Amino acid sequence: MRGTDTQQSGMFSYLSPEERVPEKHPLRAIRGMTDEVLKGLSAKFKELYSATGRPSIAPEKLLRALLLQILYTVRSERLLMEQLQYNLLFRWFVGLNMEEPVWVATVFTKNRDRLLEGEIAGLFFAGVLAQARAADLLSDEHFSVDGTLIEAWASQKSFQRKEQSEKPPVDDPGNPTVDFHGERRSNDTHESTTDADARLARKSGGHEAKLAYCGNVLIENRNGLVVDTELLQANGTAERDAALLMAERIAGRQRVTVAADKGYDTQEFVREIRGMNVTPHVAQNDKRRGGSAIDGRTTRHAGYKVSQVKRKRIEEVFGWLKTVGMLRKTRHRGVHKVGWVFTFAAAAYNLVRMRNLVYTPVPSA
Repeated sequence: MRGTDTQQSGMFSYLSPEERVPEKHPLRAIRGMTDEVLKGLSAKFKELYSATGRPSIAPEKLLRALLLQILYTVRSERLLMEQLQYNLLFRWFVGLNMEEPVWVATVFTKNRDRLLEGEIAGLFFAGVLAQARAADLLSDEHFSVDGTLIEAWASQKSFQRKEQSEKPPVDDPGNPTVDFHGERRSNDTHESTTDADARLARKSGGHEAKLAYCGNVLIENRNGLVVDTELLQANGTAERDAALLMAERIAGRQRVTVAADKGYDTQEFVREIRGMNVTPHVAQNDKRRGGSAIDGRTTRHAGYKVSQVKRKRIEEVFGWLKTVGMLRKTRHRGVHKVGWVFTFAAAAYNLVRMRNLVYTPVPSA
């Protein structure tokens, strides 16, 4: 018998969002891990907010919404608010009731800026990492490091001379014509008027130079989880500088290994990292003038070859961050805010990876 095409919607619902989300949905495991981290950050949230005044958006709900924006690649806050308006899965994850109104996009961004100014991203990342350590998912001996360029939220037209006394008349205030062809431009003489922290850089000789930041991650080699992040201004040594900073934080009495590509094969980097009680499993650059800084005392060990295989997994992190995590081109300005988002997106990657590692599907009957 054919059913009736009824358009009238029911006035009442007897099922809560909790009942509508399937038991095996991936977000259930991620929500559980996220809530555990947020519970530990309650004291820090209390320091950020005044005890008097009008109640703001709960920081826990703010962070869950930001996490959803990264996990589902929602490109703007307005689209995120639109999804929260009718998407029951999003409402359940954030913690909104069926009848609870959705925030205005501008109000949401203003409340989010309070968290961007603090160290919440680093603390959230540390909380996620603590759960991975408790589940015995991390290696404490073998690591890999690499960096990538993150395009800044600034156009090439904004990259102008620092000491420009007179500006030419503007033909179009909204999108002026700027002819910089034939002009020699560098970070020493030019600066972006949109984002002063961005630097003109390129990954290799075959690519064009863009205004960008240098995002760096350190992963452990067992499961490829991110254990540290560092975002610096892009320059010729930013990747090696970030690697030394992160290696210093994992160095201790026990000797550890850090794998890296040929770009890290310099005498200075190898000497400094060895001084931290860290063995550099760096790929040998035979074309380097003077030869490779990595000699037989490192390459003769079987672990060196294993590290060269494992270190390539770091590209999976960058691929996820740039496609799903929307960090191919950042939507924020300033090294601090871009670094905040970079660290928070790395925490989101770890949550997805941990869910895949820990979750065991129940066989169907």
